[in-house]
Amino acid sequence: MPALYLSHGAPPLADDPVWPGELAAWAAGLPRPRAILMVSAHWEEAPLALGATETVPLVYDFWGFPEHYYRVRYAAPGAPGLAERVRKTLRTTGTPVQDVPDRGLDHGAYVPLAEMYPDAGIPVLQISLPTLDPEQLLRIGRKLAPLRDEGVLIVGSGFFTHNLAALRHPGGGVPGWSAEFDDWGRRALDSGDVDALLDFRRSSPAGELAHPRTEHFAPLFVTLGAADAAGDLGSGRSVIDGFWMGLAKRSVQFGG
Repeated sequence: MPALYLSHGAPPLADDPVWPGELAAWAAGLPRPRAILMVSAHWEEAPLALGATETVPLVYDFWGFPEHYYRVRYAAPGAPGLAERVRKTLRTTGTPVQDVPDRGLDHGAYVPLAEMYPDAGIPVLQISLPTLDPEQLLRIGRKLAPLRDEGVLIVGSGFFTHNLAALRHPGGGVPGWSAEFDDWGRRALDSGDVDALLDFRRSSPAGELAHPRTEHFAPLFVTLGAADAAGDLGSGRSVIDGFWMGLAKRSVQFGG
């Protein structure tokens, strides 16, 4: 299976005239996964935590939206077998793991999955971000890479630029910092420049404006690790690009 990084949007993603179709077409072009391992910007917990593996609830981790967004359902099967593989793989390589069996899928997971796999027929396991350190996340992705050979789709879900406060300006449109960072990131991904990506706060233009806090870029490093271990960095390609409310929605596939 390939490894993906996607920009997941917010609950109103489902109402966007373009984005749901882009995600659906992306999924249609992939082999159907045996299971999905999801790392979202919206779950930070250390040590690395494994979410629900039996009944998988949803976490409506947003406030102030219209009521219908809280009525969305995505009844994906749990993935206890995948959880055991992740548990053993990480623990045997020195990464501590905990179980949080009542933690469901947050909107960074279920919002894109509902567009990509609307039948909710594929088992899903969400794991936490145990750190925001790019090097550590890259190593975790490398450890998880063998799961790809077992039919597991590894997905890092964030947003390629993410600074909601800086969008509140009268001019509207795409801010220069978002466009500049997106262009830099595209070129770094195209060339497989992992060192530049790891040091993105300093090596990119407007890095601190594009990600004043880095949780939405962090899932990319798990994806990069899963790609690097399989020798797939050179195969990276942007499947979705452009902007949504001024934020770069660049989404990337490695392998497959």
